[in-house]
Amino acid sequence: MMLAGGLALALALPASGTLAADAARGAALAEERNCGACHGARGVSAIENIPSLAGQQPEFIALQLVLFREGLRDVPPMEAPSSGLTDEQVEDLAAHFASLPHAPPEDRAPRNAEAFARGEALAGPLRCGICHRADLSGQNQVPHIAAQREDFLAESLRAYRDDKRRGSDTQMNGVVQGLSDADIAALAHYVAQR
Repeated sequence: MMLAGGLALALALPASGTLAADAARGAALAEERNCGACHGARGVSAIENIPSLAGQQPEFIALQLVLFREGLRDVPPMEAPSSGLTDEQVEDLAAHFASLPHAPPEDRAPRNAEAFARGEALAGPLRCGICHRADLSGQNQVPHIAAQREDFLAESLRAYRDDKRRGSDTQMNGVVQGLSDADIAALAHYVAQR
């Protein structure tokens, strides 16, 4: 069953490298679809629980857009913006957001040394740096999480832990299983401050 679902998803995804992604076309489409209203004009979100997309992995953005477009990830505010996107438009949007300079949100809280240390101590045993890389910049379909919105990170980690969110696989659900809310808050703070 998992193999069939994975094969169906792979067939629905744009074949990376087969389309000539164009960041300029993506910028025009992002403006047309009003992506900046939630994700920020330069891809850095100023809205609670809305992720920043600037500097994100293009493969990750493309994957999420396809999951939204195909109804495989239920995020109601993304239904209209992703509806009817062609594979070329998905690739263009991904190229656009990937081309923007990654930056922390302007409303990022100051670093709390105790929470940062606790989160750092958790990140090692949880092996966050294996998939997300040591600098948490992500790779391929694994997101860039360093300097992401802290509220969004905490919300996402709780959703994975509570089995309310699944990615294209269930690895994150297992990684955060058993973490307390305090652990998640510390981990989100650590990642957001990187």
